[in-house]
Amino acid sequence: MTNKKTESERKTIQATLDRLYFLKKSAPRFLFWTLLVLYFVCNLIISISSSSGASIMIGGRALPFYTFAGVFSSISNVCIIIVAVYYGKHGFVASLTVLLIQLPIVLMSVFLGKNLTSLPGVFINLMTVGMVILIYRNNKKLDDYQESLRVQAVTDILTGLPNWFATTELIEELIRKKEPFANVSIDMNGFKVINDTMGFDVGNEVLIEAARRWKAVADGGASGTLDFVSRLSGDEFTLIIREFESDDDIQNSIRMYEAALKDQMDNIGYDFFLTASFGYSVFPYDCGDMDNLISYSMLAMQEVKKEASSEHIKKFTKDLLKKENTLEMESKIKNALDNDTVYYMLQPQYDMDHKLRGFEALARMKDEDGSFISPADFIPVAEKAGLIDRVDSAVFRKAASYVGDLIRETGSDVMLSLNVSVKHLMKKDFLVEVSNLIASSGIPAGQLELEITESIMIESVEKAMHCINEIRKMGVKIAIDDFGTGYSSLSYLNNFPAHLLKIDKSFIDKMNSSDSSKQYVAAIISLGHVMGFNVIAEGVEEESQIETLHTIGCNYIQGYIWGRPLPEDDAGKLVRESVKKD
Repeated sequence: MTNKKTESERKTIQATLDRLYFLKKSAPRFLFWTLLVLYFVCNLIISISSSSGASIMIGGRALPFYTFAGVFSSISNVCIIIVAVYYGKHGFVASLTVLLIQLPIVLMSVFLGKNLTSLPGVFINLMTVGMVILIYRNNKKLDDYQESLRVQAVTDILTGLPNWFATTELIEELIRKKEPFANVSIDMNGFKVINDTMGFDVGNEVLIEAARRWKAVADGGASGTLDFVSRLSGDEFTLIIREFESDDDIQNSIRMYEAALKDQMDNIGYDFFLTASFGYSVFPYDCGDMDNLISYSMLAMQEVKKEASSEHIKKFTKDLLKKENTLEMESKIKNALDNDTVYYMLQPQYDMDHKLRGFEALARMKDEDGSFISPADFIPVAEKAGLIDRVDSAVFRKAASYVGDLIRETGSDVMLSLNVSVKHLMKKDFLVEVSNLIASSGIPAGQLELEITESIMIESVEKAMHCINEIRKMGVKIAIDDFGTGYSSLSYLNNFPAHLLKIDKSFIDKMNSSDSSKQYVAAIISLGHVMGFNVIAEGVEEESQIETLHTIGCNYIQGYIWGRPLPEDDAGKLVRESVKKD
């Protein structure tokens, strides 16, 4: 922005804080004048009644007017005391002025007018003057104490800048007013080293000097925007920028605060060159609430520190949020693995006559609060973070142990299918892991099936084929998962030592709504049969899909139509019922 803000504009932030934190609310102005008018009216009535010989009949008795002088005197004094109590310095000056004006009038009435009935009024007037002075002094002490509390409530003691409480209140005020502003999170670079090597006293001096420089920038108005700088805690500061026209204005303002640190700090007994990381988010464009706005700016600031580049300013973007969610999910996966809380569900597989073939073991995970985490959320993160083999292994161990026990108990010939990621399969010790799994669980090798994807061919054909052949030698079955979605060569598949193809759900969903999709599924089934594979369709959810698959020669189905993923007990009950039918 090219227009400089006036001094009155720059005081609006302090005015906002005063309005937010001032502990003593002023009484209405109209009441001030009403009380003063009432005071003078009462004194006029007192003056008239005290010199009048008239009387008024009340209850059959004649009462002189002067007997009411005390009543109106009390009312007038109450009015003047209320003014002194509720209107601070202005009330004190007004009250004392009218009392001192009234005092000589009463004295003249007593001594010159020989009106002795006004004599009590002299003493009451003097006592009221003393009372007003005492009230003012007491209120002054109370106001000073309240002001001290107010300053402590909104001010950081070390640096003298506004604190976290003041910052959040100002942000809420700006949000209520729907006024655009940028929230900038600031963190000193390498400040911990200063504290650790030089001590906390030197560290505090550095913070004080940085705060002094930033306050000078904010108060000076050279940034061209309306700025508010505060200290949150430690070496964390916040900058609120208002009255900008573009993102360039925001960044230009931030660069002035960045530049303020570049000069050597040589006035604290040591020579320091200090830098800081700045991350910012903008209301209302990035979000509309305070908590997320602050979180987003801190996320951007933390990204600056991670990158450790010469660029110390970053704006929040949605990509940062995705990255943060990925890191958070990665942490949850690690916790679940470390605490052995990864578990599994068993989804039934059937032949076309609805006879149970077996189960696919599906990895499952819950958050620390017990809420379910979708596999679509944690599986991709586990793959990217290199944790998928540990997730696989946890499911392998638990599912094989349970199904092995179930087979020994019932004598069932059910199959257990386990998903194997490419990275897991390519590990050097994978064959040893499979061998140990069979030995420890007691599951017959011929009833264990490993599902792999076509993409294994892209990784390393020679190594993959060697590994798969060794698995087949153990007696373990191989299934090609999500067939049709990959890019493997038919020549590879023709020599692939598998026995089952799994058609991806995406093809099944479109099968009955598009004739070309139906023909594509039929072609996959036909191709599988030509190569000597059985075929299973995943994600079957409708009766019409079952009818179509039966017509085009599919061997097995898996999906919600006949079976959702089941916990161990329900899967065991299903096996026992199947054995009884046989």
